Amino acid sequence: MRSVVGEQRLAGLPRGSRSRRAWVAEHRAVLLVGATAAALAIAILVYGNPAAPGSDGFWIIVRSRLTSLGTIALVSVCQAVATVLFHTATANRILTPSILGFDALYVLSQTALMFVFGMAAVGMEGIPKIIAQSLLMIAFATVLYGWLFSGKRANLHLLLLVGVVLGIGFGSLSTFMQRLLTPSEFDVLSARLFGSIGKGNPDYLPIAGAIVAVLLVIIWRRRRLLDVVALGRDVATGLGVAYRKEVVLILVTVAVLISISATMVGPMTFFGFLVATIAYQFTREDRHAETLPLAIGVALVTLLGATFVLKHVFAAAGLVTVIIEFAGGLLFLAILLRKGLR
Repeated sequence: MRSVVGEQRLAGLPRGSRSRRAWVAEHRAVLLVGATAAALAIAILVYGNPAAPGSDGFWIIVRSRLTSLGTIALVSVCQAVATVLFHTATANRILTPSILGFDALYVLSQTALMFVFGMAAVGMEGIPKIIAQSLLMIAFATVLYGWLFSGKRANLHLLLLVGVVLGIGFGSLSTFMQRLLTPSEFDVLSARLFGSIGKGNPDYLPIAGAIVAVLLVIIWRRRRLLDVVALGRDVATGLGVAYRKEVVLILVTVAVLISISATMVGPMTFFGFLVATIAYQFTREDRHAETLPLAIGVALVTLLGATFVLKHVFAAAGLVTVIIEFAGGLLFLAILLRKGLR
C-alpha cells in the first residue's frame, strides 16, 4: 500500500505517469537485481578479453563464454524456483529440496556408474546419459510422492522423514562403493561430484533450457494458485483447491528442476536456500508474482558476481560453488539457531 505522501506526490501527475511510477515503485527490487545481473553478465562476457574489441578473435572468446553464462542462468533459475516452490509445498522456509534425497541420489548414480564400469564410465558422457540420469531422479520423485500421498499416508511430515532416511541410505551406499574404487577411479569420481560451473554441457543446454522455459510458463500461469497453496491445507481446501494434488505436482516440478541443476553442475545444497532467504527479505507481500522473479534475480546476481570476482580478482574461478555453499550453510545455521525448525 502506498503512503499518503506518495499519493499526494502522484496526484498532480498525468494518469499514465502515475501508473508508471506506481509500477516502478512496486517492482523496484526486481528491476534493481535485474539490471545488476545484466551488467554482471556483460562484464563476464567482455572483461579480460585479450583480443581487440570487435575483431573475430574477440567474438570467438565471447561465444566460448556464453556456455558458462548459459549454465549460470539455468542453474540460478532452477535452484531459485525449486526452493521457493519447495517452501510453498512444505510451508517451512528452513528446509531445502536436498532434504528429500535428490543430491544423495545424484551422488549414488554417479558412484554406481563408476563402480560398475570403472574408467570406461569416462567415455559414457553425452546426451543419453544426461537424459537417463534426469529421468531417474524424476521417476524416483514421482513414484515416492505418488505413494506417500495416496490413501492414509498423505502426510507431508512423513514425506520429509522418508526423504531424510533415503538420503542417509543413498549416502551410506555411495560411501561403501567409493571405498571399493581404485585411487584413479575415486579421483575421477570426486571431480564429477564437485559442483562446478565449468562442467556445463553445451549440447545439453538447449534441451534443458527448453524444459525449464516450459516449466516457468506453467508456474507463472499458476502463480495465484500457488499463493493459495501457500496458505496451508485447511485454507486451501476451504477455497476449493485440490491440495494433495497440487502439492504432488509442485514436488514433481521441484524434482525436475533440481535434477536439471544437478546434472549441469553437480549437487548444490544451500545455494537455493541462500537466494530464496535473501529474496524473502525484500518482498513486501508473500506473492509468487513477486517472490519468484526476485529470487531468480538474486540467484543470478549471486552466481554471476561470485564468478566474476573469484575469476578476475582472486584467480580462483573453481571455488565459486564452494564459497556460495559455505555462505549458504552459514546462513542456514544462523536462521536455524535463531528461529528454530518451524
